[in-house]
Amino acid sequence: MAAEQDPEARAAAGPLLTDLYQATMALGYWRAGRAREQAEFELFFRGCPFGGAFALAAGLRDCVRFLRAFRLRDADVQFLASVLPPDTDPAFFEHLRALDCSDVTVRALPEGSLAFPNVPLLQVSGPLLVVQLLETPLLCLVSYASLIATNAARLRLIAGPEKRLLEMGLRRAQGPDGGLTASTYSYLGGESRRREAGGEGDLPEALQPRLTQRLTPGPGFDGSSNVLAGQLRGVPLAGTLAHSFVTSFSGTEVPPDPMLAPAASPGPRVDLTARVEAWLDGVCAHLGLGVQEPHRGERAAFVAYALAFPQAFQGLLDTYSVQRSGLPNFLAVALALGELGYRAVGIRLDSGDLLQQAQEIRGVFRTVSARFQMPWLESISIAVSNNIDEKELARLAQEGSEVNVIGIGTNVVTCPRQPSLGCVYKLVSVGGQPRMKLTEDPEKQTLPGSKAAFRLLGPEGSLLLDVLQLAEEPPPQAGQELRVWPHGAREACTVRPAGVEPLLRLWVQQGQLCEPLPSLAESRAFAQLSLSRLSPEHKRLEWPALYQVGARPHPQLALGPSVPTAPASLSSSHRLRCLISSGPWWTDWVREDPRENHAWGAALGTR
Repeated sequence: MAAEQDPEARAAAGPLLTDLYQATMALGYWRAGRAREQAEFELFFRGCPFGGAFALAAGLRDCVRFLRAFRLRDADVQFLASVLPPDTDPAFFEHLRALDCSDVTVRALPEGSLAFPNVPLLQVSGPLLVVQLLETPLLCLVSYASLIATNAARLRLIAGPEKRLLEMGLRRAQGPDGGLTASTYSYLGGESRRREAGGEGDLPEALQPRLTQRLTPGPGFDGSSNVLAGQLRGVPLAGTLAHSFVTSFSGTEVPPDPMLAPAASPGPRVDLTARVEAWLDGVCAHLGLGVQEPHRGERAAFVAYALAFPQAFQGLLDTYSVQRSGLPNFLAVALALGELGYRAVGIRLDSGDLLQQAQEIRGVFRTVSARFQMPWLESISIAVSNNIDEKELARLAQEGSEVNVIGIGTNVVTCPRQPSLGCVYKLVSVGGQPRMKLTEDPEKQTLPGSKAAFRLLGPEGSLLLDVLQLAEEPPPQAGQELRVWPHGAREACTVRPAGVEPLLRLWVQQGQLCEPLPSLAESRAFAQLSLSRLSPEHKRLEWPALYQVGARPHPQLALGPSVPTAPASLSSSHRLRCLISSGPWWTDWVREDPRENHAWGAALGTR
């Protein structure tokens, strides 16, 4: 299958980005004559990250790109031959050379969807050997992307709609791939500004959900410092200068061309260095400082940067002393630019008490603005950075804060509260027959059979719960009374939804893309819409209300003609509850009688 031709292909994973046991199982399937049996796997997570009640699905675009490019080269096959037993039949390696994903079908949540435990993010079906080989790379592509998107959503919810959030974590990321993924999916999620309901017209029709409420802050960041993310993924870029630029200047440097023309008129060019020195006298007098106190090298650095970026001058104030050097030097340059018709864009702080300093600096901006009749100066942007975590972010976002832009690095790209989403990829059917995993750990039990997933809606489009059912069952209908067994519940409940949304879309069928994948910008907008529909109780960052996921009771759920009859010792209620009930699926039944657990496992062929 031909690989998708786009710049992002440079970031695509290769077929050997996998665990060795995928190759050893592939050999086992092939040797058993089962390589082409039709199988279905589901990729999902068991618990929401960070102690929250939601996640955002991400990574689909990367998965589809990987599938469309999947092909083992001669060098790949030769390497596998070197790590598998030397007596492996050469015909197996010829089989590997011919592999691609032309028989693979993928259903998935659209990127930016709300995702909840046990609901598949991806359903992957195709030849058993091939879809087994896809396990590790798909987990790698989805798990971290979804974790980053969810972490960014939390940070955006803390920051609120007005603060600009910038991702600056490339240098702290777990390698280049981790850095690119973090920069991409921290941006996924939406704008921080509010839009009225009905403003979803910029989305593809397939991604336009029912909305009646005003949108809340999107869960994404506003941009990134990562240039490669800008080139490959279209993420907006932001960045100015570091302390090294400031400290590289001593103050003795002479700009080769210190002259700057006015911004909006053909007037004579002006020596910016001389004008800065002239303005410094007035600034220092206003601030009660001696004119010798501000650092000469810092001032030279600011002048050099202003000459390079007169329309976008920003000062980094804390290289030496914010109040006695950085601030007066910045003001002198900003005022010199101002008289030429340019407006400085802001300042950045990278140390100390960021909240207090921002308040003090804003006060200075207001008095200087009034004193020198430069009204724009009082409202210029104040940006902060310096290992900002959730606690500090909440402090910077509080009412009365004068901070406008917040740069976060380590605490967005490394997800310190939970470094892994814990996604799993589980076999649910082979040859049309359901398969389940029981294990000794109830948390790891799986729900067998090919399934469909739906989101039940209340009045005004509010979210009620997500429901899983067998794929062949008729879908639930709006206004229809449904009996649903919520995850973790002791008994079923009855629901009459006002609306029903299918969750899993068909993206790839027999290796062919069924519809264009949304762009990152479209997925970002969709994520904003998705999160806006979730109730405040479910969006709480601490002790949120848990969103319900359930299953529709059905006597054929994994008990159809393709599955042996359950042990006679099981009551009819247990025969049903063992497949659809409590926390997680089948927990009560497993705990009540382990002997029946083993008997049922034997009947299903899983023990």
